[in-house]
Amino acid sequence: MLFMNKKKILICSVSFFPRISPRSFRATELAKELAKQGHEVTVLTHKRNTDYQEYEAKYNLKIDDFVNGKWKQIQGKNILVKAFRFLLNYLVLFPDIQLTSFLKKELQNFSGFDLLISIAVPYPVHWGVALAKKKDFNLCKIWVSDCGDPFMGNKEEKFNHPFYFKIVENWFCKKPDYITVPIEEAIQAYPSFCRSKIKVIPQGFNFEESKNNYIKPNNFIPTFAYAGGLKRGFRDPGEFLEYLCSLNSSFKFIIYTRSVDTLTPYQNRLGDKLEIRNYIPREQLLQELSKMDFLVNFENKNNVQSPSKLIDYALTGRPIISIKPSSFNTSIVDEFLNNNYSNEMKIKDIDKYDIRNIASQFLELTK
Repeated sequence: MLFMNKKKILICSVSFFPRISPRSFRATELAKELAKQGHEVTVLTHKRNTDYQEYEAKYNLKIDDFVNGKWKQIQGKNILVKAFRFLLNYLVLFPDIQLTSFLKKELQNFSGFDLLISIAVPYPVHWGVALAKKKDFNLCKIWVSDCGDPFMGNKEEKFNHPFYFKIVENWFCKKPDYITVPIEEAIQAYPSFCRSKIKVIPQGFNFEESKNNYIKPNNFIPTFAYAGGLKRGFRDPGEFLEYLCSLNSSFKFIIYTRSVDTLTPYQNRLGDKLEIRNYIPREQLLQELSKMDFLVNFENKNNVQSPSKLIDYALTGRPIISIKPSSFNTSIVDEFLNNNYSNEMKIKDIDKYDIRNIASQFLELTK
């Protein structure tokens, strides 16, 4: 029955397996599930010298590159080079802005898709599709612009985009047939004129691959972990780490992140109690997180974003302590350190994040 309704689908995302990021997980899981359901799926991404031949055969996908090594970047660690790189990124979104022209040009070689899904961040991916579709009405029947984070409405950014990007956002938001966001609260971060075509489709994961027999914790001292990005003033671990520094008790806090600079002030103070690790593949991370006594979530200061890591946390079955930036409660931290999880964060309706349900919601938009 599936093959009678077979769709031709194109997914455009600069992030894809084996990259480790929420957008990569979004594109990868969606592509695999849609192909598994019998649809003809093509992925346009930045291959970064990855050989996808075996991966394509395993998951019945076609993966093409729309960057092809042409992506120019400003290299160097000199302070003047760093300042120039920051300024270019702030003023014109360089180097990501190049993706717009790369994707527009590459899409000239494609046509006849039932469904095109573009995935951001970065937003120049959406802009490239908008320009290509303007010149080619045969590119796709339905274009869905999937937005993990808002653009101009993203108050988490320390330096928000200059005012003139509002014009670009208004232009872009008129183009897709649908805009999809992961949570209901995110809708308010987009221009009011386009909100009627915004659909909420959460992040999705393959539960069949993820629900393994994870190792149960067997720690001599309280051992807990966090995985993901950190930002001072937004997803900020400062208050939590300061409190940990004040404790005389033994514990181990393991953080999987690339945001090392945020943690530097605490490394010497906490010593062996704080362990910083780089990102690892998701399945391996789930195994490691399942060994923890509990997991830590740092809430955003805004309510238009919700970390997808909470789904992974829930899959491990470990208690979650959620640190609120506006009302840090030391007594709850003490409870967790003493194996009292009565104030743990509950993740409700976990089945709604099943990739089978997520894929169905995207397919529903083609009707």
